[in-house]
Amino acid sequence: MNARVFVTLKNGVLDPQGKAIEGALDSLGFDGVDAVRQGKIFDLKVQATNREEAEVEIAKMCEKLLANTVIENYSIELQD
Repeated sequence: MNARVFVTLKNGVLDPQGKAIEGALDSLGFDGVDAVRQGKIFDLKVQATNREEAEVEIAKMCEKLLANTVIENYSIELQD
């Protein structure tokens, strides 16, 4: 089963990379872009017998490695 995991900073956590991207976009002439937030995407292929099992396993991966749950949120998108 294929899965995509989106990891983003929680609201209220400073995002210096997002701020730098926002400034770069402005300097390139892209006006009107505010509050840029950066994140990560992980594409995974997992062996699971059903969607629920896959989601549980991927959530464990996120909690242990893929996301720093103190400052980051994650969401899982399963694709058949």
